Amino acid sequence: MSFRVRVFSLILLVAVAATAATAWLTLRQAAGQLRESAAADRQSIARITEELRSYGTTRGTWDGVAGTVRALAEETGQRIRISTGSQGQIADSDPLTGRDPRPGGTAPPLLVDPRPALDLPERFDPVSLGKVTGSMIHEYAAGVTYAACLTRAGHTVAVERGTYGVPVFTDGGKAPGGTRGSASCSRAGSAAPAVVEENFAAAAACRSQAATALHSCLQRVFTERTAAVGPQPLTVRLGAVDDAGQTLAVGPTVVVAAGVAAAALACALLLSRAVLRPVRALTAASRGLGEGDLGRRVPASGRDEIAELGRSFNRMADSLQGSEERQRRLVGDIAHELRTPLANLRGYLEALRDGVLAADAELLDSLHEEVLLQQRIVDDLQDLALAEAGALTYHRRTVDARELVEACRTAHSARAAAAGVTLDVVGAGPGTVRLHGDPDRLRQALGNLVGNAVRHTAPGGGVRLELAEREELVRIAVRDTGSGIPAADLPRLFDRFWRADAARGRATGGSGLGLSIARQIVADHHGAVEVASEVGVGSVFTVVLPAPRDGAGSEAPDQR
Repeated sequence: MSFRVRVFSLILLVAVAATAATAWLTLRQAAGQLRESAAADRQSIARITEELRSYGTTRGTWDGVAGTVRALAEETGQRIRISTGSQGQIADSDPLTGRDPRPGGTAPPLLVDPRPALDLPERFDPVSLGKVTGSMIHEYAAGVTYAACLTRAGHTVAVERGTYGVPVFTDGGKAPGGTRGSASCSRAGSAAPAVVEENFAAAAACRSQAATALHSCLQRVFTERTAAVGPQPLTVRLGAVDDAGQTLAVGPTVVVAAGVAAAALACALLLSRAVLRPVRALTAASRGLGEGDLGRRVPASGRDEIAELGRSFNRMADSLQGSEERQRRLVGDIAHELRTPLANLRGYLEALRDGVLAADAELLDSLHEEVLLQQRIVDDLQDLALAEAGALTYHRRTVDARELVEACRTAHSARAAAAGVTLDVVGAGPGTVRLHGDPDRLRQALGNLVGNAVRHTAPGGGVRLELAEREELVRIAVRDTGSGIPAADLPRLFDRFWRADAARGRATGGSGLGLSIARQIVADHHGAVEVASEVGVGSVFTVVLPAPRDGAGSEAPDQR
């Protein structure tokens, strides 16, 4: 996988994981806290309404309820306002807790009715039920009046469930100040029977109702007749417009954020390790190359950009090492080629200087020939160095391959005849076989191949130049009937100064650079030199060059 794709995928994975974790945490926390908030609100509302109902039921009045409102507001955190239809607002928790009153919230008001519901028996005749209802109205009116009086006097009121659901109020404890308040409350409670006859009359009015509607009518009469003496239904309003409400907990968010940051840090560390480890290896190897250790290599596995960089470095190191080895070998070869002839020249010159030898024409011709050979080696080395450096100048133009082959045969006919070797041309009939290149350099390359073939062909043998054109390629083959080349020697055939003769004897002639120069010249013409050889049969060197396209015929010189 590409290194860029891996980095993008890793960053995308971290981003998606962070987004998913944040969204999951937010939704989970919000849903949980909404459920908790709703449950807490329901519990708070239930407690507030129950406490207020219990207060009104027990005391028979709303007097002194402010303390209960303040305590409930502090315990539940709710803003509480209570009111009745006749008295208006009774208490507000904001002033009670020492803060300015705030605008009320939008929650609907709650109704708290502390009055009891009359629980009549199912199997009573209407007359008895009417009497019971009137009697219960009397009892509740007297009891609630007594309870309200005790509450105002500072007494504790005890309440129990009485007959038919009507509470029974008693003095549960005396307040500081003695029994004066209790006696007064007793007279207040005894005044209630003044309305007994009226209550009985109202209850009797329901006797004409059907049996199924009798209970509802009597219960309604009880509620209406006790409304004047019992505590009024209470309207409770909760909340304020600026309540902060519950907020999302910070702790889980911080934990998830820290986890995502840790995951991103771990991924960054893994990525940096994966990147920096091969970079460090490349740095150490390049430092070693700079110090001359050409054998340094870096491990390169995988298919990403880092691995490709490692393989490119190894190829560069291989090329540098190979170039260094070729340079050393070239220096050794040049020293080997020049040492012996220069030593010979020195020996002859010293002998002539000392008078040991006479300077006759034969000796001078031999010395001159030796100098020409060394000059040829130097010229060949210069041509090869320029060609390999891309600095060899070519004057390209359209060339007739038939004329090139014939010129080569003519140039080497005398040498071939002197060696007893026939030199023929095949396929050079009428017509034109075009090439685009430098005719002098092409003759030089082809001449090196022909001269090499003549030298390695025994007297009586033959060398043949074959010209052919097919598939937009021009093929010029130099075929000889020489001794052939072993297969093991073919890979080194174009090495500089290499000869099949291990002793590098000069009997075979040549500088050992002709094939290298020929291959480089042909390569500069976008061609190749192919070799096929069989020991005892002969060898075939084939120059393959591309045929020029239509319009190609520029004669401008170039370097390649």
